[in-house]
Amino acid sequence: MPIPPERDRRFEVISTALGADRDPLDEAIEQAQSRLLAVQDPAGFWAAELEADSTLTSEYIMLRHLLGKVDETKQRKAAAYLRDTQLPDGGWNIYYGGPSHLSTTVKAYFALKLCGYSKEEPFMRRAREVIISQGGLFRANVFTKFTLALFGQFDWRGVPAMPIELFLLPKQSFFNMHAISYWSRTVLTPLMIIFAHKPVTPVPAGADLMELRVGPTPKHDYWFPRDPQPLTMRNLFLTADRLLRWYEWHSVPYLRRLAMERATEWMLRRMGEGGLGGIYPAMANSVIALRCLGYEVEHSLVARAFKQIEALEVEDDRTLHIQPCFPPSWDTCLAVNALRASGLPADHSALVSACEWLLSKQTRSVGDWKVKAPNAEPGGWYFQFENEFYPDIDDSAVVMTALIKTNLPDQATKDAALKQALKWVLPMQSSDGGWASYDKDNNKLFLNESPFADHKALLDPPTSDLTGRMLEMLGHLGWSNAAPVTQRAIAFLKHEQEPAGCWFGRWGVNYIYGTWSVLAGLRAIGERMDQPYIRRAVDWLISHQNPDGGWGESCYSYEDPRTAGQGPSTASQTAWALLGLLHAGVVRHPAVTRGIDYLLQTQCADGGWEEREFTGTGFPRVFYLRYHLYRLYFPLWALSLYRTLLQKAGSGHDDNGATSSD
Repeated sequence: MPIPPERDRRFEVISTALGADRDPLDEAIEQAQSRLLAVQDPAGFWAAELEADSTLTSEYIMLRHLLGKVDETKQRKAAAYLRDTQLPDGGWNIYYGGPSHLSTTVKAYFALKLCGYSKEEPFMRRAREVIISQGGLFRANVFTKFTLALFGQFDWRGVPAMPIELFLLPKQSFFNMHAISYWSRTVLTPLMIIFAHKPVTPVPAGADLMELRVGPTPKHDYWFPRDPQPLTMRNLFLTADRLLRWYEWHSVPYLRRLAMERATEWMLRRMGEGGLGGIYPAMANSVIALRCLGYEVEHSLVARAFKQIEALEVEDDRTLHIQPCFPPSWDTCLAVNALRASGLPADHSALVSACEWLLSKQTRSVGDWKVKAPNAEPGGWYFQFENEFYPDIDDSAVVMTALIKTNLPDQATKDAALKQALKWVLPMQSSDGGWASYDKDNNKLFLNESPFADHKALLDPPTSDLTGRMLEMLGHLGWSNAAPVTQRAIAFLKHEQEPAGCWFGRWGVNYIYGTWSVLAGLRAIGERMDQPYIRRAVDWLISHQNPDGGWGESCYSYEDPRTAGQGPSTASQTAWALLGLLHAGVVRHPAVTRGIDYLLQTQCADGGWEEREFTGTGFPRVFYLRYHLYRLYFPLWALSLYRTLLQKAGSGHDDNGATSSD
């Protein structure tokens, strides 16, 4: 199922394999198409690895120690993976090519100590030097401090107060569990259960982190530093934190018991197939919370939850690492769209089996989204194999587009599924006209100033990439830019457009991804592509093409937007830029020709492309992803759309406002 391991860039380019009598573009499409079809699961879906940084593997080693479930073979392999991914300077990064990251390095260092490595090992000394140079243990992020507190390596006083009674706050209150994103809800609920118990698991002799404590004395003040200005949102939250800490020492037994019961019931109800929230952090926290609640490791609930975590292992003969979740719905709907664009018939058996698998994954139950969107009905799709409580707009829109483009033996069932899906996605439009991923109007951005949100990813506000995706789907259903729903969305996109002309990409890196998504959506609903605001986006894409003909953008653009659209060329980002230009009607422009040439010249002999960069986004600035199929179906999609538009241009068709110079 997984596509073969990465090779170095000394790969054989496809141009050497082309026959003299074959068109290189046709040949490239055919090879990529064959490659993609070859990795389809017999059940109909696609699901390649979803790679993250070393953090989850470090946490997995810690989790096994917490539960007393150390597996010597797996631990040895996980340690080998950590050593393989250590940077030359001694640290660990959060994306390929990125600098050493303090919290990631602290976790890897501690995990290796739990594995038995001495702090005197040369590679451990180098890691320690990186940690010390970046401020030591006390500068790590909140979630790292929380994890270390579980092992007595950080004082619970240094963790932001999270009393379980917060779970009882009504949805009308200033802060409540439905004011934050789905991922925050599923991660924080078990964390609050854990915080109420504050367990400490002793570490083996020599595994402590005393050597990482820089500066603080035994009388260290654990209060979080305040802003210099007295009246800031951060200082308000820090004052609230002090009050909550006081409450922790004077909690009301009745309220604590009631909150614990409600939170436990909520968590258990969502711990079905696929685990809590379908993502590793929530799944791991739920297991620790169960232990705090008195469930033995052998209890069926704990055993099942841990088995779901073990399923996320990626193991070979020498190493083992953890992926955050599985991406079958996402990989499958994108693969179907790419294959349809490549010319596969709408009733091709591979597409039929894929879409029938997707139909089996449509949600039938009410999820958390009902709180903010009471008029919505179940009908969306989720990202993973199972996550019934949390469908998302991104998957739902692309799945719907894939279904629209495909002919199934039972068209009536497909049409009914699309009709039902509209009853979920349309009421999920936020009041500002955009769409978020999992919730509606989840946009109290000031909550990101709270002390336990130092990752600034507590919320799920509407974004341009998702709004563009929705417009693209609606366009394929026949909606136009005259509909009130699409007009509100267009207004949102115009408001969100950057002065340079591009759009922010929340779930892909970054402005190249966002700009492609928006342009595809605007074209689908019939916006004139010669309007000034769209031409500014086109000009931005063209002006950020690399000298080699490709496009690339580093994850660093989330840190510094001045670097938007800058980075080594990658196959997926080049494809996104090309798709954006092609959707804007720019077909015969030299930039497009050079981009297509880049993809043709870098295609591997097996039909795929090399790509080590992380071009997917989990949480901007803190967590990035490498989808192993991005480097296959997106280039295939771009090459195929280019061929189609060239053929239309050859037949005299002027595509959607394209000028003769395009």
